[in-house]
Amino acid sequence: MEESKRQKQVASVIQEEMNDIFLRMGLNMADGGMVSISKVKLTPDLLEARIYLSMFQVADAKALIGKIEGRTGEIKRLLGLRVKQQLRRMPVLRFFLDDTLDYVFKMEELFKKINEEKDK
Repeated sequence: MEESKRQKQVASVIQEEMNDIFLRMGLNMADGGMVSISKVKLTPDLLEARIYLSMFQVADAKALIGKIEGRTGEIKRLLGLRVKQQLRRMPVLRFFLDDTLDYVFKMEELFKKINEEKDK
């Protein structure tokens, strides 16, 4: 099912504000690595926001997501203060690991091996 225009607009606003909140809370640099919000998906009723986190050189990604989930109340409060004029109700925030970068690196390694074997 394709996202509606409103879902995309609200997701864009939430992603922009969440990036700023992460920066101000110091969550964008954690465990010796970088964390960024790669995308935000909203349910059709706009009551749940699925926030996908991309992590670069983070030792334990699941532990870091747990740490972020522990601060969800504080993050939701800050987000609510920023978007209260645009939304009637604050969506529930759910955090997920976006493993797209890992997938890209694995694919690049596979293509590199294929090219090396082809050259032999």
